[in-house]
Amino acid sequence: MTTSATPQVGLRERKKARTRASLRDHALRLFREQGYQATTVEQIAAAAEVSPSTFFRYFPTKEDLILQDDLDVRMLEAFSRQPAGLAPVAAIRAATKEALTSFGYADMEQIRETIRLTMTVPEIRVRAMDEFARTIEVIAGAIGKRVGRSPDDLAVRTLAGAVVGVIMSVTVPWQERLAEEPAEEMFTRIDAALAQLEAGLPL
Repeated sequence: MTTSATPQVGLRERKKARTRASLRDHALRLFREQGYQATTVEQIAAAAEVSPSTFFRYFPTKEDLILQDDLDVRMLEAFSRQPAGLAPVAAIRAATKEALTSFGYADMEQIRETIRLTMTVPEIRVRAMDEFARTIEVIAGAIGKRVGRSPDDLAVRTLAGAVVGVIMSVTVPWQERLAEEPAEEMFTRIDAALAQLEAGLPL
């Protein structure tokens, strides 16, 4: 029974990933064609051939469709694969680099499009702050699991906040450039910021 269950779980996860990707692809196309505000969840769901209730199982709001990408998932998976002896910041740095470089050209074009929407749509910019808070929670959970401490531990949460903070410090001021610049430049800047954190933020 265990042997037959494993492929089913894999198939289910692949189907979920395809549905999620389909929703985002159709949403971005509709946003380009008719504008963000004019596009409804019902239209996105219909284009992806799913029900609105299915849309909300994947994305709590229309804004989340823009703000939640695969980077968190890929980074956390890469983080879990880092050697146990690697310090948390070093592991985060390696995992972030691995996750960022895993995106192909089409992925990067989609990321650039979501960045442009985040910069230009007021309701998405407001919700972005909630997404930063969610990201801190997710990273704190991963760090806590790695070091055997609670995600609510002060040191764990401080480190999670620092990781998000240093990445924001070198991406938010350059959002217009991020929408156009080669992916390698963005990767280099983020890695340099994490290297500063790893070194103790020397001046």
